Amino acid sequence: MKTFIRNSFTARVKRQVQAVALLTLGGLLLPSVSLAYLGLCCAHCGGNMPLNIPGGGIPEPHEFRFKLSQMIMSMGPLRSGTTNLSEGSLLGPPLTPGRFVVVPSAMQMYMTMIGGAYSFTDNFALMAMTSYKFNRMQMEFNAGLQAATGEAGFTMESRGFGDIKLLGKYRLYSDDHLAPKDQVSTLFGVSLPTGNIDKKFRNNPVAGQNGTILPFKMQLGSGTFDPIFGLAYQGSQDPFWYGATALYTARVYDNNRGYQQGDEFRLDLYGMYQFHEKSVVHLQLNGSWEDRYSDEPDAGRELGHGHVGFNPANPFISPVFDPANYGGRKVSVTAGIQWQPFPLNVIELNGSVPFYQDLRGPQLKEDFRVMLTWYIELPTERSRRYTGTNPPKELGF
Repeated sequence: MKTFIRNSFTARVKRQVQAVALLTLGGLLLPSVSLAYLGLCCAHCGGNMPLNIPGGGIPEPHEFRFKLSQMIMSMGPLRSGTTNLSEGSLLGPPLTPGRFVVVPSAMQMYMTMIGGAYSFTDNFALMAMTSYKFNRMQMEFNAGLQAATGEAGFTMESRGFGDIKLLGKYRLYSDDHLAPKDQVSTLFGVSLPTGNIDKKFRNNPVAGQNGTILPFKMQLGSGTFDPIFGLAYQGSQDPFWYGATALYTARVYDNNRGYQQGDEFRLDLYGMYQFHEKSVVHLQLNGSWEDRYSDEPDAGRELGHGHVGFNPANPFISPVFDPANYGGRKVSVTAGIQWQPFPLNVIELNGSVPFYQDLRGPQLKEDFRVMLTWYIELPTERSRRYTGTNPPKELGF
């Protein structure tokens, strides 16, 4: 029954993602009905940009901008390398090599993200962002645990605020300081360890497991101060907008649990088409690489959390506790649409589906994600665009 409900939910959201993609492709085929236009976002920041890519644009000097996003991500089934695995192929007796007493079958992540930025000069802006996460991972028992508990499995849960990211963006080059058609910027900053990495089991039906530490994927942060570096290019040839952003997050020391997450690199390429004065569609190619975790938490090494019989020398009870089963390479396609309901506000809906995943497994692969974002620009009295509530159209609206 759980599998039927999960599959129905997945199919429904997949249809929504496909609808976004079809709408985007349809928009790309429509003739342009807009005159020469400077984009939904301010001309100074380069005009239109996808709102799911971090670090997009430098606002006009002395202006704020805010983003509120809701993202839903679904994961499953299991994969090792580029091959999907069934839960049954991994379940078995606890000390049998390559077999586990409990394995994940699916996961959902619901993430509410909020961010803000302020531009101090034509070339320099500061940004801050954080998130609230709600994670759910469905687990299936082997025959022994099913008999002992009377349950086929259970669902792990964790929730709370994640890490805070602080980013600076400095424009290295632009062909025009007010309405550039080409610009290159550098990104730099740090991720602050505000997300909890000490989340524990609360509803595990297996005796003795409640109060032990949850696996990596259910924790809310990295536990370390992580430097971030990147480069961003934005270009435009109205009504087309395009760009690329590369971002690298380094993990350079162990957290207070005695491990560190793997380094991460992401590359986002996008193209946008403004088919209406208030609407833009876009397509993206999103690539990412993540290294494995360095070690298991101290609770695993010293107390045997996540090991058979709470003995650190015994195998892991589930692949989700093994630091080697994290990371890999992924390439996704994202389609979306932006709409300006009124000046200084943009709403964006996008959907993303991976088409290539090479994972250090066994681990859950990503199935899809959907994101809805509300973006607001707020000129201050020192801004060139400040005219009460109606900025001049020649500057972007």
